[in-house]
Order: sequence, then C-alpha cells, then structure tokens
Amino acid sequence: MRDVVVDPRALVATVAGGARAMDVAVAAAAHDLVAALGNCGTIAIAGLTFGGGYGPLSGTCGLAADNLLGAEIVLADGQRVTTGPDAEPELFWALRGGGNFGVVTSIRVRLHPARDMLAGSVIYKWNETGTVLRRYAAFAATGPDELGVPVGLMSGPDGEPVVMIAPLWNGERCQGERVMEDVQALGTPLAAQVGPASYADMLDQVDAWVQAADGCHWEIRTCWLPALTSGVADAIIAAMARATSPHCSVFWHHFHGAATRFAPDAAAFGLRREHFMVEIIAGWKPDGDDGVAHRRWAQDLRQNLAPFALPGGYANLLGPEDREQTAWAYGGNAARLRILKRRFDPDGVFASAIPLPEVSL
Repeated sequence: MRDVVVDPRALVATVAGGARAMDVAVAAAAHDLVAALGNCGTIAIAGLTFGGGYGPLSGTCGLAADNLLGAEIVLADGQRVTTGPDAEPELFWALRGGGNFGVVTSIRVRLHPARDMLAGSVIYKWNETGTVLRRYAAFAATGPDELGVPVGLMSGPDGEPVVMIAPLWNGERCQGERVMEDVQALGTPLAAQVGPASYADMLDQVDAWVQAADGCHWEIRTCWLPALTSGVADAIIAAMARATSPHCSVFWHHFHGAATRFAPDAAAFGLRREHFMVEIIAGWKPDGDDGVAHRRWAQDLRQNLAPFALPGGYANLLGPEDREQTAWAYGGNAARLRILKRRFDPDGVFASAIPLPEVSL
C-alpha cells in the first residue's frame, strides 16, 4: 500500500495508506512538484499528516495536515468513509492534526511547484555553539518564508558533539544563494555542503543519519518554545555536554510563515503562533543497558526547558505518560476532538502513538 498517483494538472497526489514520505517526494519530483513533508524519508506520510507534520516547507506551504485534501478511512464499525471539506467535514477537521480515528487506506494531498530548490548541511564545531545559536535565533526571527532550517545538536563522526544546520530553500535562486551564504556565516563551518537539490536529496541525507543508529532503543521528549532565548541555549548546551550516549541529540524545527496563517480552529492541530518544536532524543544500544540513565537524560532536559516552554507539545511525539502535555496539545480544539472521538469511535477501539486528550467513553 505504497502507491502514489500524481495528477500534475490538479496539483494533487493520491497516496496509499502505507506510503512513506520518500515515496511521495520522488513521485512529486517527477513532475517538478513538491509536497509538504517532514524531515525523514522513512516516516509514513499518513501518520505524519494526521499528527500535524512539521517540515522545511511549512513557511510557504503550511504543515502536512494543512495540505490534506481528503482521506479514505475505515472506522471501528467497519464502515469505509471518504472524508473531505464536503464529505464528513467534522471527521476531516479532526484528521488534520488529531489522528486516531480509524485505519487509513488512502489520502489526497495538495502539491506545490518546485521552484529553485537549494539544500544541504552546515556543521559547526562545538566550541562555537553558543555563538551559532545566538546568531541563529536572531536570523530566524526575520528569515524569509521560503527557508526552512532544522537545527540539530548531535555527535559528529568522531563522537564529539557538533551543531548541524540543514537549510532548505524553495524560491528564487539568487535570493536563495544569498540566504544560504547568511546561514553559513552564523559561524565558521567545519563542513558545508549546500547547493541545488531536490526534496528527496534532503530526505536521503537525514535517512543516512537515522540508518547509522539502527538497532538503538529510543526515548523521545518534546516541547514548544516561543523563542530560542539564552536560557534555552544554555540548557540545551549543558545537556549535550553530559549526554549519556553518542546517539543522544536535540533537534528543533521553526514553525513560521504560512503555517501560522491558519485560524487556530481551522484544523485540529492546536498551535498556530510562531514557535520552535523541540525533539529531545536519547538513543542507546540495548546490549546490557537498561536505558535508565538515557531516559533520565531526556526527561531532565525536558524539565529544564519547561520554564521557557509553551503549554502542550507536538502530538506525534507525545506518549501515554505525557498526560499534562497532551491536555494542552490541541489548544482550544481538545473539547471538540473528544466529542468527535465519542462519535466515530465510541468504544475506544483505536489508540496509537498519537494521543488524544483523556476522554471518558
């Protein structure tokens, strides 16, 4: 169930329920089009979309959920339903960032013209981290919508921590080249590879990092930050300095531009103000390691960032233990989601990694 059928005239892709982001990126690129996807090619596009779907094109295209045009879903009673703006519109609203209502067999997503795309990575030495993050925070505050800049603090090839910035530009070429020069000037790059690329090229780069950590166990925590203040930077830098494994990392994604221009109640996704979504990732090889220290590392950093954070967090990265964050994850949309859960899944058949606010069924 990984087929992707592109209608280049309508700018629509019909995507089977098991398709991955890379499947969609490759199919769209064959027609000089792009979809609003995430940063990892191996993730399922349906799950990404129904949880919200942060990605480097959110500044111009919005979230993956904002580009959902319709879905075919099998409900708990076995009924196959086609949803869209004019067909079961309440379920369609819930699926755009709410998830967890049934088994998805296919979705329809909006595609966008691929302009002059530039992408790559810039790596800075650890001793420049404070300077790079301070400059990045100022840069992001005024950065153009056409630029997406995920940032990661992680271990480099030699095991020492580094700062990696992975910019992606989709806009006018000359402006993009100037912006990429500004990105590289955030510090003195240890390595820089930026140039013409496709979305699939960018996904390949991230997937290579993921594959290098095959066999790891993981603990993930998340939070929303309204700004990258000096206190935030200090907390993250201190945590990375005492990381319990070379597979520990911290990433964040800038939510800005087009993604902020939707009304808060236009879809189930709950936060429409500009912010940074932080992923705190603890990874470790399981041989003889119970993971306690690594889990504590992730939990401690999440607690240290709490004074700077907004309520809630990204639903796709929350788990059953994150009840307080889940209660706030959907903002003012939580009550409506609870009502729809009772309507479409009254016996609570479906539960997944995407939690809904607690509901008495």
